[in-house]
Amino acid sequence: MTVRALAAAALWLLFDASSALAGQRFALIVAGAAGGREYVEQYDRWGSDLSTSLIQNLKFDSTLVTVLTDTTRSASASTAENVRGAVGSIAARMTRDDVLLIVLIGHGTFDGTDAKFNLVGRDLESAEWSELLRAVPGRLVFVNTASASFPFLERLAAPRRIVVTATDSPAQRFDTVFPEYFIRSLSDTAADIDKNGRISVWEAFAAASASVGRHYQQRGQLSTERALLDDNGDGVGNEPATPADDGSYASRTYLDESLPGAAPTDEVLLKLLQRKTMLEAEAEDLKIRKAFLSTAEYAKEFERIMVELAQVSHDIRARTKS
Repeated sequence: MTVRALAAAALWLLFDASSALAGQRFALIVAGAAGGREYVEQYDRWGSDLSTSLIQNLKFDSTLVTVLTDTTRSASASTAENVRGAVGSIAARMTRDDVLLIVLIGHGTFDGTDAKFNLVGRDLESAEWSELLRAVPGRLVFVNTASASFPFLERLAAPRRIVVTATDSPAQRFDTVFPEYFIRSLSDTAADIDKNGRISVWEAFAAASASVGRHYQQRGQLSTERALLDDNGDGVGNEPATPADDGSYASRTYLDESLPGAAPTDEVLLKLLQRKTMLEAEAEDLKIRKAFLSTAEYAKEFERIMVELAQVSHDIRARTKS
């Protein structure tokens, strides 16, 4: 191994270790103003499912998981005041090595200038969320699963942060299904695509995004939501199938307890996994376009995707075994 390769390996190990430190894990789940009984029940279910998964499956300390909802109980209502209080309380207890997961479940709006997440009473704009989160000293995983959530990427992006939005446009104002699948993917072993026994934030994001695509496809509908992830601080964000410069940090960030002996995701494997995700997305898209293609065109494109997918899958298996 060359000196350059040794240096790169050492840097990678340091980077991975910094993303997997066994610090405290905090969570703030905010189910915003529902606006209707059916939404109250749905948001309550999603919030409860996420809280249960964090505590039972990912082994979060239950005292470090805060849940705010659309309720008449003032102390646990998802108001701007309670959000500020919760973030301030968590920030005061956090260290640089700790991680805070914030998940917003509900409705979002965009007025042409700034995006808001709808709370009980006065809403908080993305700019206000950005200012509020400046006090957080540790690592941050911020997931806005609401409609019109896209502008949160630019506002909240920063070093040592992972920001996920359910939409790639502020104009997407329809109810989202992303929260259903993201919550499920956090503890779904099928989401562990590198088979190291743990599910990274990027893996959960990729699995949820794929499930959202299938959700619309199975109903014969065009997908109205495309989730984005930013983890390099540029505020742009990318889909799993087109990762560009995003995904490296999120692929090494885990929300579960440290698992001694678990194989980390290296850069080569990460690129292979991202390529596999992109090919699978192409295959799903080809199914939708089949009716508009000739038999020969469809067969040619299908063969290309399947051949490359088989090669990438082979390379992934070889990499994980080594």
